[in-house]
Amino acid sequence: MTNRTLGVLGGMGPLASAHFMSRLTLLTPAATDQEHIPAVLWSDPRVPDRTQARSGGPDPLPLLLRGVAGLQAAGCGAIAIPCNTAHGWYREMAAATPLPILHIVDATAEALRRVAPSGTVGVMGTAGTLAMRLYQDRLGELGWNVITPDEAETARLVSPAIASVKANRLAESYAPLAETAELLASRGALAVVLGCTEIPLGIQAGPHHDIAVPLIDTIDALALAAIRWAKPAA
Repeated sequence: MTNRTLGVLGGMGPLASAHFMSRLTLLTPAATDQEHIPAVLWSDPRVPDRTQARSGGPDPLPLLLRGVAGLQAAGCGAIAIPCNTAHGWYREMAAATPLPILHIVDATAEALRRVAPSGTVGVMGTAGTLAMRLYQDRLGELGWNVITPDEAETARLVSPAIASVKANRLAESYAPLAETAELLASRGALAVVLGCTEIPLGIQAGPHHDIAVPLIDTIDALALAAIRWAKPAA
């Protein structure tokens, strides 16, 4: 019998991980408790900041690997990581376990394909995610033209908004995130990927239906990929 217990490597940040668990539950086609996906959440907010690590800060990999090992020991059959920037260490984590690790960028590409199967798409994210080109390279390989805010726009708008979500000040984060999405739309983006798992929380704190461009929620995309893994016949 295939092990369909999902391991969730979280804590980056804690609210995004909790939101992922909520979305996983709400998106699962289930009518009873027993039809939901068994899951183990490893939430460790002590993991060093992933963006700061790219500019000489503490290395998050040891605690990431500890979480992977813990989920494997807990009997999980696959791992989802609701943190985009942590995927900068995807290869190292994948090499440390026989368990499949669902890749958030591939999950997002699947969701994006339904909304904008080709053309120009925008990506918002942490400075670390953009510097690592997690989305630019992979989505480019798949045929999209990817645009992002420039470094100054990310520093002025996106990074402070993400920090506000991490500090539980969600209402402060909406306006700069909405402005960034509209900027990308004005430059030709047919859809905008919310490439940090804090960003959907900030967007949802305001009148997100007023944003004129389709938004691709990476939390939902990863949750749907996890559901496809856990319930392949669903």
